[in-house]
Amino acid sequence: MAFSYGPVTSCQTCGSKDLESVIFLAYLPSVNVMSPLDRAHDQEQWFPAEMLRCPRCTLVQLGYVADPSLVFPPEYPYTSGTTKILRENFADLYKNVKQLMDLKPENFVIDIGSNDGTLLKNFKNGGHKVLGIEPSLAAKLAEKDDIETMMAFFGTESTDEVLRTHGQADVITAANVFAHILAPNSVVENIKRLLKPEGVFVSESHYLLGLIETLQYDTIYHEHLRYYSLQSIKFLLEKHGFRVFRVQRIPTHGGSIRVYAALSDRFEPDGSVEDLLKVEDQAGLTGTGWTKPFREGVVRSKLELYRILADIKSKGQKIYGISAPSRASTLVNYAGLDDELIECVMEIKGSKKIGKYLPGRNIPVLEESKLYADQPPYALLLSWHIATELMANLKKRGYKGDFIIPLPIPRIVKNSEV
Repeated sequence: MAFSYGPVTSCQTCGSKDLESVIFLAYLPSVNVMSPLDRAHDQEQWFPAEMLRCPRCTLVQLGYVADPSLVFPPEYPYTSGTTKILRENFADLYKNVKQLMDLKPENFVIDIGSNDGTLLKNFKNGGHKVLGIEPSLAAKLAEKDDIETMMAFFGTESTDEVLRTHGQADVITAANVFAHILAPNSVVENIKRLLKPEGVFVSESHYLLGLIETLQYDTIYHEHLRYYSLQSIKFLLEKHGFRVFRVQRIPTHGGSIRVYAALSDRFEPDGSVEDLLKVEDQAGLTGTGWTKPFREGVVRSKLELYRILADIKSKGQKIYGISAPSRASTLVNYAGLDDELIECVMEIKGSKKIGKYLPGRNIPVLEESKLYADQPPYALLLSWHIATELMANLKKRGYKGDFIIPLPIPRIVKNSEV
């Protein structure tokens, strides 16, 4: 089943052409191409952002595939090691896999989309042989930490190279990348080729049910080609001979799903798969009952956010944004926010995003010390999915203003309440 860049006209998993529209947000810019502040604005490429659902296999997917070289450029600014919740999550993943597999020093672990090596560092420190596969310059950061990394997109060619130079792996992980790669059937086949018959594949993906429950329209952008439920990811993996035997809901990225799968019957199902499938059925994910309430909820959330911001600005008060994750691009562009509403966005010292504009907007990204010097009355948390951690850190560092949490229901949190 071949796919190319452009509009999605058939399901990425099962090939059905009977796709249903869930929501169309807007045309959005590539979230990882940011214009420098010291240059005149140049043309940006924008792509349609529509969420589609397949009635045959229930996969929810983006309606347009952008060229990966635009979505994941070599200078891709995201590094997973800067986020505490991710570091803790990857430590937990290692602990669980080590216990499950009774890992020994000779066991070989491959991480697909390994970024700066934060996940593999846990296995490396545990004494295991590791290899990352990462297309961006984040691979160089991993290598500085002595984590062997192949700087390449994951596909047939990179799989052939790994098999030639390293052989098959005991464990393959794909955290927050399994839903990003084009042609999922080919991806799973290559994972199958790389994995030893008794090995385990562990994926982590943004979870559709959590996305729906918390109206996370800001996660709809062109990195995310698919939005998996357990049902849809199980369908894909079983199609290629894998058996899903364990699943966990985890807090990363505003709510994700960790799925354990194997080619053999070595691991007995622990009941978690059956339990979560029942939850999904009760939530209506097997049908379309969720789509209209989700769409209406997104519109209400957007309007309420705009009302809060408009009220603040009508009083002549300033609002600074906090953090510039990829999802911020969708939020500011879909909600119609600009530098008249949000004066600037703060990033921690050392971020590659400092000195650039948010994609599609004239909102500058500046170093966080400006927040403490200027003390604007309000800080809009664009990484709202880690709001508790963010608010505590900002208050501890000296910020005295109040916080605006944009999703799922926009609200103001007083500094005194943190």
